[in-house]
Parts: sequence; C-alpha cells; structure tokens
Amino acid sequence: MRYISNASTGKMGYAIARAAIKAGHSVTLITAPTSLKPPKGATVIDVVASDEMFKAVKGEFAKCDTLVMAAAVSDYKPPKQSGTKLKKEQTVLSLTLKPTTDILKWAGRNKTKDQTLVGFALEDKNLLANAEKKLKSKKLDIIVANEPAAIGADTSTIHIKTKTGDWTTYKTVSKTTSAKRILNEIIRLQ
Repeated sequence: MRYISNASTGKMGYAIARAAIKAGHSVTLITAPTSLKPPKGATVIDVVASDEMFKAVKGEFAKCDTLVMAAAVSDYKPPKQSGTKLKKEQTVLSLTLKPTTDILKWAGRNKTKDQTLVGFALEDKNLLANAEKKLKSKKLDIIVANEPAAIGADTSTIHIKTKTGDWTTYKTVSKTTSAKRILNEIIRLQ
C-alpha cells in the first residue's frame, strides 16, 4: 500500500470554478492533485494533504465573499508519517488514524455575516436528512447533497438546500449544469 485516498476527481469543484469565472467572478481554486486542467483565469493554490488544504483555506478565507467546499477532504489521517519505507514483516500491521481538522466546520465558526458558505454532503444513507444536519451543524448557507454514484461521473443528481429554503432536485444533470445551478443559488442569497 502506497497511500490511502478517496476516489474524488475534482470535477465538481472545477466546474464551479469555471462557471464562476464565466459569470465574471474572481476565483481562487485550492486544489488537490487531479488530472484536470485548471480553468483559465483562476488563481490556483496546489495542496496535497488535508493540513495543507486547511492552511490554504485559512489564508484565503478573509478575502473571499463565498467559499464553496466541493473538495472531498479526508476525514482521517495517520498520526505520523514514516520518512522511510516500512519493511514487510510476517506480523500483522495495524493502522491507527486520527481525525483531520474539519475545514468546513472551522469556516462556519469563522465566517462573517457578509460571507456565503457552501458545503457538499455525499451520503449513502438518509441523504437529505444527513445533509440537512450538516447544513445546520456547520453553519452553512447552502448544502449540495449527492450520492456516491456522483464520484467521477460526468452527470449526477444533486439536491440543493439553502438554510431558509426547501430542497430543490436536479436529476441527472452534467457537472457544468450543476455548477450553474449552485452558482445561481449563491447569487440569489447575496
């Protein structure tokens, strides 16, 4: 095993960045490694680990009017990394993990009344109920809910809810169309 990661591709985040640039917004894209080409016109900050993502978000947060957290940041990490290869032995190796910093929760606690915070909830059970809990507990303005089938897909069904509105569902739409719908909700709130 070389590393543990998730299957997220970054397609949704990049689509939102493109839609925002096309609509005339200034965009800073904080991105983990992906095969996608960053959109022209975006200021790009490359990160690898969850700690780097948190540091970058903290550094840019005060400058933004809207933070869209489409990234599937790892929830857990090893307490320490090995600087050298671990040699194979004939014993069982146990892996201990600790929680990473909850970037979205931090942003919800630190946002101003003039900032809009958008989060995503990927759920395999009780999709809308769990997403709504996340909307409230992390002090979000908008939550976008989807199912695991959305990972890596070019189309998916998304559900969008604002903190004061009802759920709106868009069935089997492209990431580009989803991005436009999300951007429209952000603009409507501001």
